Amino acid sequence: MTTLATSTQTHVPDLYPTRGDTEVLTPRQDPVVWGAPDAPGPIAPADLGSFERDGFLAVDQLIADDEVAVYRDELNRLIADPAIRADDRSIVEPRSQEIRSVFEVHRISEVFARLVRDERVVGRARQILGSDVYVHQSRINVKPGFGASGFYWHSDFETWHAEDGLPRMRAVSVSIALTENFDTNGGLMIMPGSHKTFLGCAGATPKDNYKKSLQMQDAGTPSDEGLTSLASEHGIKLFTGRAGSATWFDCNCMHGSGDNITPFPRSNVFIVFNSVENTAVEPFAAPVRRPEYIGARDFTPVR
Repeated sequence: MTTLATSTQTHVPDLYPTRGDTEVLTPRQDPVVWGAPDAPGPIAPADLGSFERDGFLAVDQLIADDEVAVYRDELNRLIADPAIRADDRSIVEPRSQEIRSVFEVHRISEVFARLVRDERVVGRARQILGSDVYVHQSRINVKPGFGASGFYWHSDFETWHAEDGLPRMRAVSVSIALTENFDTNGGLMIMPGSHKTFLGCAGATPKDNYKKSLQMQDAGTPSDEGLTSLASEHGIKLFTGRAGSATWFDCNCMHGSGDNITPFPRSNVFIVFNSVENTAVEPFAAPVRRPEYIGARDFTPVR
């Protein structure tokens, strides 16, 4: 176990070493469900149990059809806005030059800010993490048909720990579908149970790594051997579902998605909630912090 000491961070233990000379497997040091199993909230105890076991929870309909239409219209408005495209928070697809993601969307758009505050959304995050929560990251992802590229296999926590300074595995993500997820249009894939082992990646983090990694990940990418071992042990689950469905998943799930070569677009809104008891410190394995629109430094609880 190593420690990092800086002017703003003294002897914060590094429980999850990564970005060293070799790939390292570390057993999870933290709970998966931090709240009490019988704590009140939108998630039934049995579903909390499956989240603990598998690292994810699928909800067939989190938001209704009329709400989906509102959020999809807002997504389309944002990606068509020249000012949004010119903003650093927008990530452009290298091949098509179309917008791939827009970050900090809950600050750009009051429509998405209301979604973050919706008890169906934030209530589940509080229940899993056992505390008040803040938004560590939010974004809309746009995967148009005919060639939008996927996201390679990774653990979000590996990046959030190495480059944003999240000390513990006490964060949870939700992906809310704004278009139908078929088994052919580049849907989310997760290795069930992989959240209980941390795969620390090999290789140092370049300065300003985020500028490249948000388009195509390099640093923080697991080896083929590591991925083969995890997939052989846990298998791979592909998520499908109608617009309005959602998938909650633990910060350390090994996950990814393929290219979308179908005519059918796949868009979603993605929100990361972190516990207010797990606020970011200095990066554990990067020379500088990522920008705040990617890894928040405002720890105000969602109300």
